[in-house]
Amino acid sequence: MTDTIDPDLIERGRKMFAGDWHFIWASPSIETLPPMGSMEVAFAGRSNVGKSSLINALTGRNALARTSHTPGRTQELIFFEGPPNAGLRLVDMPGYGYAAASKAKVASWTTLIHKFLQGRATLARVYVLIDGRHGLKDVDLDILKTLDKSAVSYQIVLTKADQIKAAELAQRIAETQTALAKHPAAFPEILATSSRTGAGMPDLRAAMIRLLDERR
Repeated sequence: MTDTIDPDLIERGRKMFAGDWHFIWASPSIETLPPMGSMEVAFAGRSNVGKSSLINALTGRNALARTSHTPGRTQELIFFEGPPNAGLRLVDMPGYGYAAASKAKVASWTTLIHKFLQGRATLARVYVLIDGRHGLKDVDLDILKTLDKSAVSYQIVLTKADQIKAAELAQRIAETQTALAKHPAAFPEILATSSRTGAGMPDLRAAMIRLLDERR
């Protein structure tokens, strides 16, 4: 997919994410969000979809975002910021679809996510991570409906693309595109990535550079 994207965007994305990325804030509630500043992109997905691994692969840092084998470990909105001239923040959202958490905790996390989506003027896009081996599940479709209602632009990113055959991945992309036709806020292009091999990372970085250009 990289060959269809402007090489200048690819290179600018590489340079930006080669800079210093660091944790700046954790918000357990809407009242504790950091002041709005740089453009933000958020990452949403089921608890075991590989959000933290993707953020680490994007930034070339093994331990920027905390990874865990325990679903639902991230219980806050976690903010990361890049170099001073980048003008971009990454937001790791609490995973959804976690079965082990209490109903009260799930409800509070869900409320936090919904309020964040609806009231954050600096939020430019949500990247919804979907396990490439399994495709969209009912719980994913629920979050897409929430994003549609919030009128937040979002894009599907398939993860773990290295763990399925090329033909199966192509079929998964086609199935996902068909499902997205019913969702007005969805960005039409689907990105396939692998945190382990780095596949798709240049495309994802370039997509963020394009967003930054559109906001300027």
